[in-house]
Order: sequence, then structure tokens, then C-alpha cells
Amino acid sequence: QVQVAESGGGLVQAGGSLRLSCAASGRTVSSYALAWFRQAPGKERELVAAISRSGVYQNYADSVKGRFTISRDNAKNTMYLQMNSLKPEDTAVYYCAASASASALITSATIVNYWGQGTQVTVSL
Repeated sequence: QVQVAESGGGLVQAGGSLRLSCAASGRTVSSYALAWFRQAPGKERELVAAISRSGVYQNYADSVKGRFTISRDNAKNTMYLQMNSLKPEDTAVYYCAASASASALITSATIVNYWGQGTQVTVSL
């Protein structure tokens, strides 16, 4: 079992940057595929970016490609999401997710085993 906790959210102006962190505790994080999801008010939770156990493979939602970068440091049991060129439509609660599934990448919330509590990201005009 692993516990994950996000940090780094906040308020930023459009065009700005934020870096989210997801710290894992418990079982070593290298055993899990990881991902970032987000949920805006009135909308369903959506997959933002996913990363494989080794970090070699990543996948991004079309809406964030070229602006967001997912990475992980297994030695530090931490995952990151670097968010650049932020837009108001990026405003949401961002969640860290971990999966013990055999899949190399998390592609859906249905295979997530563990969720963080979420961190708010607000992008103003």
C-alpha cells in the first residue's frame, strides 16, 4: 500500500508557471505507475499526464501537450508536474494517482488504486 500527497498548487496569472509535487510514502513508489488527474467545478475528473514506473514512457492529454511535463524521481519517492503557459481553463483541483495495474501507463481512473487529497490550481486572467 502507498499513500500519496500533492503540494505546490496556488494562484497564478495566465501565462505563468507552477510545479506540483506528489510525495509517496509506504511501499516504494517505483512499484507503481503514476499520473496526474484534474477536476474542474461541474466537470468530470480527467487524466492530465501519466508516467511509467521507470519514467521512460509518458502520455499527455492533448490540452496540455507542449505546456506540461510529468517526471518522477524514484530515489525521492516523488512525482512532479511542471506546468508552463498556464491558461484559465487549467483551473482545477489536481490529483496524484498511483496504480499497481500491469499496464505501463495509467490511461483511466478505473485502474487507479490510490489517490491524493488534491491541490487547487487557479489561473487568473
